[in-house]
Amino acid sequence: MQLIAMITMLIDHLGATFFQNEGWMRIVGRIAFPIYCYLLVVGYKRTRSKPRYAFRLFILALISQLPFMFAFTTTGVNVIATLLVALLIVMAIDYFKGQPWLQWAVGLLLIAATYAPMAMLKFDYATYGVLLVLIYRYMPNAWAMVGGHLVLNILLGNSIQFFSLTTTLLIAIIHSAAPEVRTEVRLPRWLWRAFYPAHLALIALIEWQLYGAGYEYNLAEIFT
Repeated sequence: MQLIAMITMLIDHLGATFFQNEGWMRIVGRIAFPIYCYLLVVGYKRTRSKPRYAFRLFILALISQLPFMFAFTTTGVNVIATLLVALLIVMAIDYFKGQPWLQWAVGLLLIAATYAPMAMLKFDYATYGVLLVLIYRYMPNAWAMVGGHLVLNILLGNSIQFFSLTTTLLIAIIHSAAPEVRTEVRLPRWLWRAFYPAHLALIALIEWQLYGAGYEYNLAEIFT
């Protein structure tokens, strides 16, 4: 699933930056983010040190910020930071494991407390991303995750986000057919961690080269 996430994210970002008229690229890209959310939860469950897991995500978010801003010409905050916020909320909720009412209270309080700041600072996926991570973490089974994701898209998503249900459906089908199957590919850790900032930096560099040469239009026009 890591490889699928990387490829579909790359297609999405190329569509967002160079091929804006190719709507299919953005549709394909909807597959990627749910995989990242799901694998974040898988990694959280398996890690030996949750604080270290969060710290690695924090460092990756810092490294990714400038490439993100230059690639998309934005002052917003990259999606790794959104995943970090979601992870910290999960850690806070799980701190009160065995006390369900307190867990609900902590979760709702933190979601409410982060909603406005994430929107104001233009976090990528913002509260939508946080809630998707929580759905993957706390829904009782894979098909409940599909229902939760559907409701999330109805409440906070836009029309194109409904294509992201494809990922959750795939996860549910895999879990139903083979509950013990490992759904991630063991790519080298450095590749998995470096791909997000590295591909954004490359996109930003290509944009700089093209626009510096006077190509102030959709890259797709260059090939037509």
